[in-house]
Amino acid sequence: MKDRGIKQRGWSWWYLLFLIQFVAALWPPFYNKAEPHLAGIPYFYWYQMLWVIIGAVLTGIVYFATESRQ
Repeated sequence: MKDRGIKQRGWSWWYLLFLIQFVAALWPPFYNKAEPHLAGIPYFYWYQMLWVIIGAVLTGIVYFATESRQ
């Protein structure tokens, strides 16, 4: 039995954007400090929250760049 309409997606260079997000959020030397403060919030916290927003944007870019055109 063949599954028609189901396409296997291959690897794309767009997926490398996820590597940026992964390294920036999981490499402690990038964010292991308290200074500078932003509105009274230490760097460690606002850096992590900024990457939540950046990660959502990067995920959207990868999704729209790799979705199949029907």
